[in-house]
Amino acid sequence: MDTVQVILASASPARLGVLRAAGLAPQVHVSEVDEDAVLASLRDAPPAEAVTALARAKAATVAERVAAGAAETFEALVIGCDSMLSIDGELVGKPGTADVALARWTAMAGRTGELVTGHAVLRLSGGAVTKEACRHAGTTVRFGRPRQAELEAYVSSGEPLHVAGGFTLDGLGGWFVDGIDGDHSNVIGISLPLLRALLTEVGVTVTDLWQ
Repeated sequence: MDTVQVILASASPARLGVLRAAGLAPQVHVSEVDEDAVLASLRDAPPAEAVTALARAKAATVAERVAAGAAETFEALVIGCDSMLSIDGELVGKPGTADVALARWTAMAGRTGELVTGHAVLRLSGGAVTKEACRHAGTTVRFGRPRQAELEAYVSSGEPLHVAGGFTLDGLGGWFVDGIDGDHSNVIGISLPLLRALLTEVGVTVTDLWQ
């Protein structure tokens, strides 16, 4: 296909790393969407709907910004994602503080949750969005039982404070995850199988984007 710019509407280094390892070279444009405001408007929505709406809001905000003043020949794909952990029917995002991260881990140790990631792909041609595809992916996560000293050390590292659900699979948190059922890249923050399907829906073959 003709030259097309891939744009990741996310500040997540983990998502960027997944895409780079998979052969893409995206630009990063942080959306700065007010996530709390979007979630407040979807208070009673199921987890899948909420994270997908957040993903689309991020992608749409960046698409609008990028499209402003774009040349007629400009082609781009804007990818938005948002991940949260669903446990006991409650949707939880980034802990933000050490106290919240410690309490969350204490509650979920030895249990299972579903890491749900909303995905949105918007195709830009010139200054307009011509196609879009949005869906979610869910992966079951089986959490281990860290000893108290291990858990305190993990929280003190700062890693769980700023990631969905308060854990990672590809970092220090991987020591405390017993296993997953489903797509591992989704737990990192972006599902490659789902993204490939969404790209197909907007008329793009993923291999044409490989660098």
